[in-house]
Amino acid sequence: MIDGEAIVCDVNRLAVFDLLRRRWHGEDLIPCSFDLIELDEQDLRRVPIDERKAALAKLLRRSTYGIAFNEHCSGDGAIVYRHACALGSEGIVSKRLGSPYRGGRADSG
Repeated sequence: MIDGEAIVCDVNRLAVFDLLRRRWHGEDLIPCSFDLIELDEQDLRRVPIDERKAALAKLLRRSTYGIAFNEHCSGDGAIVYRHACALGSEGIVSKRLGSPYRGGRADSG
C-alpha cells in the first residue's frame, strides 16, 4: 500500500492542483508516491520514514506501473517550504526523519 497523490504538472514541471481538476483522467496525470504503508502484507507504519522511503524507492525501481517516486531532501522544513513557495510550488509533504507513519495532516511545530 503506497501513500501518494495524483498530480498534473505545468510547463515548468510544477504540480498544479487546478490542472488536476481539469485533466483528472488524461495522460498528463502522474501518480506520485511519497510513503510506503504496507508491503507483502507487512504493516510498515511503525518503521521509520527513511527506511520506508528506501523500500519504496527499491519497489518502484522495478515497477512498470508508471508511479513516480517523490524524492526527498533533508533540511530545515521552514526553509524548504519557503524555497518551494518561491519556486511557485503549492506546498510540500514534510515528515521528520525517523518518524512512524501517520495519515492525514499533522501539526508538529
